[in-house]
Amino acid sequence: MKRRIIHIDEEKCNGCGACADACHEGAIGMVDGKAKLLRDDYCDGLGDCLPACPTGAITFEEREAAAYDEEAVMKNKMEKMQKERQRIPSGCPGSQAKAVRKEHQEQIYGQASPVFVSQLRQWPVQIKLAPVNAPYFNGAKLLVAADCTAYAYAGFHDRFMKDHITLVGCPKLDVVDYSEKLTEIIRQNEIKSVSVVRMEVPCCSEIVNAVKTALMNSGKFVPWSVTVLSIDGNIVEES
Repeated sequence: MKRRIIHIDEEKCNGCGACADACHEGAIGMVDGKAKLLRDDYCDGLGDCLPACPTGAITFEEREAAAYDEEAVMKNKMEKMQKERQRIPSGCPGSQAKAVRKEHQEQIYGQASPVFVSQLRQWPVQIKLAPVNAPYFNGAKLLVAADCTAYAYAGFHDRFMKDHITLVGCPKLDVVDYSEKLTEIIRQNEIKSVSVVRMEVPCCSEIVNAVKTALMNSGKFVPWSVTVLSIDGNIVEES
């Protein structure tokens, strides 16, 4: 069939991978340092990848191509998720859920330095490792953050983590659908609010999409907000 589908100009592609991150269907991959359309039937023709490309290497074209196969896309996503779950050791002692007590958390760096106190209230912090029914979720204000944000923003603990249960993840590196875990956390616990903190880079939009999907699928009304940080450590947007 003839339909609209993306075209990638290999000469213009700089190999940054932003388009592959932006493609929710997994149609684009990196091959020998260049972006490639891996399968026609994975491309829905909506073009989420176009604004992510910094060099203008991606355009639409009308050509003969296999029809978009949503079932194949979902199957591919599920297979990737299964592989990721198998990779994580199920008996890892570090994934045991526990609250973190604040005694003896203070560290003083020099007499004239301020006192730094960790605001982490629970363990584990990775979204994919967090137990859905951990007791600390009940009545919690939830912070869902891209893991780079804590390195970019100097006052991350006091500004964002204080009085929150913190969950972090990287939508670019984790081959997993965060929305499924987050849906169950919100559905099975009394969550007071959800704060999302992401970086300004395109791939970080996925962590916002996951939270939005989870809130919709949970069937609950929970106030939520999004803060976007720049790579030089400034707040560029709050909503």
